[in-house]
Amino acid sequence: MRQYGVLGVIPKGVFFMSGHSKWATIKRKKEVTDQKRASAFTKVTREIIVAAKAGGGDPNNNFRLRLAVLKAKEANMPNDNIQRAIKRGVGESDAAQFEEVYYEGYGPGGVALLVQCLTDNRNRTAGDMRYIFSRNNGNLGEAGCVAWIFAQKGLIIVDAEEYGKSEEELFEAAIEAGAEDLKNQDDTFEIYTETSQLETVRQSLENQQIPLKSAELTMVPSNTVELDAEQAQQLLKLVDALEDNDDVQNVYGNFEIPDAIMDELNK
Repeated sequence: MRQYGVLGVIPKGVFFMSGHSKWATIKRKKEVTDQKRASAFTKVTREIIVAAKAGGGDPNNNFRLRLAVLKAKEANMPNDNIQRAIKRGVGESDAAQFEEVYYEGYGPGGVALLVQCLTDNRNRTAGDMRYIFSRNNGNLGEAGCVAWIFAQKGLIIVDAEEYGKSEEELFEAAIEAGAEDLKNQDDTFEIYTETSQLETVRQSLENQQIPLKSAELTMVPSNTVELDAEQAQQLLKLVDALEDNDDVQNVYGNFEIPDAIMDELNK
């Protein structure tokens, strides 16, 4: 189906690894184990702590915290856990001092990977990243080697079935709200915005009673690398290994996997 927006036509099968790519959609449909759930809670707790520390504990006045709380609710985190994390962030209880660090490298097929981490021990995390890349056909690079490929954007997800209307109607509503682009991802619609417009667009769509699945900041690549079946399998194994690390919040990549290969790998 045709894609719209000022970003132009986005090739079918391009995955931004923002947590809402086709690969992420497939993983969401799989059974969630207790270990995976605990890992998700760990990651979002760290994000809440860092956001509250940086901008205060009121989500209404702290956009990053508001996004973190939305993500926590999407992961079904109990409200008590959310409030405890906020209190840790604003210093009302003992908390480890987490900092945001980005690691950059290359995966199979020359794919550029940007890994966002929240860590209380840079040495440990750097060692983990180096190990994961080297054991999964990748190479950890120097700071700045791939960051230039990515631009930060706002990303809003709408469940297609829950929305129940046409892509064209949603596109018109999103553009009128200030969005840049809309992409049809089979069972979801991805709405892209300028970073500064994410909250404005989110509020506008909610005011129009459009059901939103999530809203977050993501990193979008300026170019992509198409992978063959073997490269795709190796790359997704590397991404999985990175995402399984508690210090890793998000993995962004500029890879493209044709639908036929993705379907084969999912069997």
